[in-house]
Order: sequence, then structure tokens, then C-alpha cells
Amino acid sequence: MTYRFLASLTAGVEYNPRADEVAPLVNWLAVTESARRPALMFGASTDRLGTPSGRAYYVTLSKNMRPLLRVPIAPYAGAAFGTFDDRLRAIGGVNVSLTEHVSALVTYNGVHTHSIVSLTLGPQTFSFLYLSGGDLGAAWNVTW
Repeated sequence: MTYRFLASLTAGVEYNPRADEVAPLVNWLAVTESARRPALMFGASTDRLGTPSGRAYYVTLSKNMRPLLRVPIAPYAGAAFGTFDDRLRAIGGVNVSLTEHVSALVTYNGVHTHSIVSLTLGPQTFSFLYLSGGDLGAAWNVTW
């Protein structure tokens, strides 16, 4: 559950049922994307999927490539420091907009690759996850 305090700042809480942990979540869009410049984002959340505990602090660059490639893809790359293993990792992925409300994301968290399909309806996003190793998962987010 997150709240949009500013167009560039969201914060809230997330629940990890595997770890039975509630933790703060924050994302700050420090630099907005332009025709030539990628977006720069900073954030904090629970550590990567599959860890029993820990926090992650990350920075990413992302760019919507649709204007250049004429396909609805947006890659991102960055770095994340995870407290579970006290390690800085390279992270990245690519998001593909399938329809106005459905997107597919392949993400690499520095250790594993995961696939996520999301449906966004208004302030709610429902996600279905296929995790490295074959585990399935689901997520629900509401942003006000």
C-alpha cells in the first residue's frame, strides 16, 4: 500500500508473507525522463524476493524506448544494496506494455531472474509472479 505524496515521491508499507514482515517502502523519482535522458529513481524496500529478511536500497536508470523503437518497451538498470547478505548487486530488467492495462516485466535482482505480469485498474495493480526456481506468487498494490 503506497501513497503518492508528490508526483515524484511515493511511500507506504509492504507485507512479505513468507517472512511475516511489514516494512516501509519508498520511491523517489529524482530526475524525470526526457526525449534524450533516462529517468533516475532512488528507493528502499524489503530485500530481494526469496530472502527471509532484510532491506534493499537501490538506484535505477530507466528509459521508455517506444518513441525510438516504436515498440512499448522500457528497460532499466541500476544497483541495489541488500542487507540480507550485505552486498551491492547489479540489477536490471525490461518492462513491456501489452495493453493499456497489462504489462509484462522480466527482472534480474542481482541473483535471480523473475517474470511478472501485472494488471493495473485505477489505483490498484494485481501482479502474478513466476520466480526463478519455478515458484509462483501474487502481489496486490494500491496507490492513493
